[in-house]
Amino acid sequence: MEMIINIVGWIGAVSLLVGYLLVSNGKLHGKSYTYQALNMIGSGGFIINSYYFGAMPSVGLNIIWMIIGVHTVFILFRKNRSTKK
Repeated sequence: MEMIINIVGWIGAVSLLVGYLLVSNGKLHGKSYTYQALNMIGSGGFIINSYYFGAMPSVGLNIIWMIIGVHTVFILFRKNRSTKK
């Protein structure tokens, strides 16, 4: 089980790093669905990994990180829907 939790944590880390790399290199922008998805996947992986290993400050931080991503996707979805009408 611990190996699976570590894999989930590494997937989370890679997701966050890829998102950061792509935004930093101008391949994505911060308000793209792809960037937000990478952040939500990354924070989800860290939530699971951190909770399993008892790192509660990291759990709290990543819950907030995920909420920000979900909120941003909601705003983008609503904005895109209203411009199509």
